[in-house]
Amino acid sequence: MARYVFITGGVVSSLGKGLASASLGALLQARGYSVRLRKLDPYLNVDPGTMSPFEHGEVFVTDDGAETDLDLGHYERFTGVAARQTDSVSSGRIYSNVLEKERRGDYLGKTIQVIPHVTNEIKDFLKIGEDEVDFMLCEIGGTVGDIEGLPFFEAIRQFAQERPRGQCIFVHLTLVPYIAASGELKTKPTQHSVKELRAIGIAPDVLLLRSDQEVPQKEREKIALFCNVRPDAVISAPDLKTIYEAPLAYHREGLDRAVLDAFQISPAPRPNLDRWSDVMDRLEHAEGEVRVAIVGKYTQLEDAYKSIAEALTHGGMANRTRVKADWIDAEIFEREDPAAYLEPFDAILVPGGFGERGTEGKIRAAQFARQKGVPYLGICLGMQMAVIEAARDLAGVADAGSEEFDHEAGKKRFTPVVYHLKEWVQGNHTVARKLTDDKGGTMRLGAYTAHLAPGSRVAEIYGTTEIEERHRHRYEVDLKYREKLEKCGLKFSGMSPDGRLPEIVEIPDHPWFIGVQFHPELKSKPFAPHPLFADFVRAAVEANRLV
Repeated sequence: MARYVFITGGVVSSLGKGLASASLGALLQARGYSVRLRKLDPYLNVDPGTMSPFEHGEVFVTDDGAETDLDLGHYERFTGVAARQTDSVSSGRIYSNVLEKERRGDYLGKTIQVIPHVTNEIKDFLKIGEDEVDFMLCEIGGTVGDIEGLPFFEAIRQFAQERPRGQCIFVHLTLVPYIAASGELKTKPTQHSVKELRAIGIAPDVLLLRSDQEVPQKEREKIALFCNVRPDAVISAPDLKTIYEAPLAYHREGLDRAVLDAFQISPAPRPNLDRWSDVMDRLEHAEGEVRVAIVGKYTQLEDAYKSIAEALTHGGMANRTRVKADWIDAEIFEREDPAAYLEPFDAILVPGGFGERGTEGKIRAAQFARQKGVPYLGICLGMQMAVIEAARDLAGVADAGSEEFDHEAGKKRFTPVVYHLKEWVQGNHTVARKLTDDKGGTMRLGAYTAHLAPGSRVAEIYGTTEIEERHRHRYEVDLKYREKLEKCGLKFSGMSPDGRLPEIVEIPDHPWFIGVQFHPELKSKPFAPHPLFADFVRAAVEANRLV
């Protein structure tokens, strides 16, 4: 049966609970343990699938088709453990489950209450798969004291009480701010945060102190005294140059040792941190730099493209090259010549997105890359925009566009080279969707197989002719334009197993021009860069050398 580590946060949000959880998972793995990480979010959305990226950052998609919080991306990138639908839950999902059971009569006419019905539902979620791993790490979203988070805190309090002694511990992450006027680090916010946590029946076993600098021993001892935590379990967590330094930094500060001590695991297996030493060596000893333009519509918030930013960094590691990504609002190119903006870059990436805003700018970015021989990677909508550009400029379909834009405008304006996907095969059954369906979960979601054309560039990059990648989209390129486009040089080099859905397009006589309908960034890791991103950065390095 798994041991449980509950990670909570205090004082303010966005301190890095997700990265701390992922780093702890990596450190426990380095000591030979198996881990699984979970996120419990207090918001009332059933999942983040219908939320704007400006609200919640990117939506991370799992192999089994769950739309989840971006922290699950950190969990996967740091541990290599593929997340599942059962690794993410929200208040919305919990309440939805409870109400469905009430309507079915499962509660036998009882009055439904937060305690015990909601808290029991949360505890049932925590138990899923507990016999599969040595450690289950569960991060609670938000901060202690949030009204919406109270059912989750009560549930984990009950859960720990019901388990054998020593099977659950609590790690609490707080802020230790530096007040410049007095020249001091202040411990009072942490003391109040722990007081709030203890007031609801949870006593932290380990404290992580986030700060913009190292927290001195004197302040740590003070916090240990007033928060009733062992001094060696008060861990300094200062700002770092890169998130990939976190596992090594937390190890130096003794986080993994403190957690194992709290479980009374002694002697503990010695850690093997060679993987993370190699990651940092590749980051710190880069032999060059390339510039990549990311032309998107959510560029004001980098978290909207978090996995893409990290996958580019991984691609740089594979080539011992530093990747400098610049975020460019696609709408600018609808008013101005993209050349003035894009000429300084070694490569161009157009990511996914929804809606018509900025799409003409993305099309112009794809056109610039194609005509100027600049390496281009189009992801999801970025692939569709590249196909539309080729249809307009090469295949003579002057009004080529997407049904998505016509649906949004409420009238027909384009010849739909990209159409709304109403039916597709998933495993052994057919999935059918209508435009009038609820938005949540109506897309082609999760891992699907693709067959690559032998001898194609993508087959060479992957080193195989069969791949499996994660999808998240409602619209597909229409195959009836395939012959026209291939005569113009745009090759359909990846297809679904039934041959009905285009997965990859490429231009063979271009230095590097590939569009993919899926999201390769979701499967990239610092110690296992995704082959598409590794080769994309390699092409950017080559382009840089030719300048």
